[in-house]
Formats: sequence, C-alpha cells, structure tokens
Amino acid sequence: VQLQASGGGLVQAGGSLRLSCAASKRTFSNNGVGWFRQAPGKEREFVAGINWRGGSTAYADSVKGRFTISRDNVKNTVYLQMNSLKPEDTAVYYCAAARHSWGGDEARMYHYWGQGTLVTVQR
Repeated sequence: VQLQASGGGLVQAGGSLRLSCAASKRTFSNNGVGWFRQAPGKEREFVAGINWRGGSTAYADSVKGRFTISRDNVKNTVYLQMNSLKPEDTAVYYCAAARHSWGGDEARMYHYWGQGTLVTVQR
C-alpha cells in the first residue's frame, strides 16, 4: 500500500484544515489507519486512529473535541478534519496504515507510511 497525505498548509490559530490520506497500489479498506504528527525537536506522536469500517476511532487527549478522523472506503481515502487549530498543532502530519483492521495508538502497529504534510498554525 502506498499512502499520499495532502491538505496541509498555513492557517491562523482558530482556523481549520482537512487532511486527506489516499491509498494507491491497492485498497486499504481492510486496514486500520492512523494519523501521527512530529513537531520540530519532538518525537512523533499519535493523533487519531480509525478502524477498517470507520466504526471505531481514537484520539490523543490534546486533539479530542477538535479533530475528527473519518474514512471513505469507496474513495480509498481517510480524512482528518482539524478545527480550532492551535500553534502547538504545528507539525508534519503523517498517515499510516496498519496490517490489520485496527492499529491503535502505537506507531509500531503501523507498517505503511505516507510522506507527510506540513501544518503550520500562526498565532
């Protein structure tokens, strides 16, 4: 599975962005998908995850209530809707697919990674 993340950019604090993660080579409709982010000088951290059907989701405490992960298996795409963005959300955001139907919040459970898309939130 090859993953392509897109939708990043520069936004003012309080604004919104929607990231997309599109799969190619083959479908990832049977795979759990997660979003991770890495800010400069910091370790990669889990942001949100969704199971293969989209019926189960998980979020980092820092984004709960502001970010929403969803998927469209017909379009072979997973989305991350980010609202009420804060400067501390600035990071490169990566999508990743697990080998199984649910990846959880640990990066080691994800085996396919996209190239990342930069999100910059200005004060």
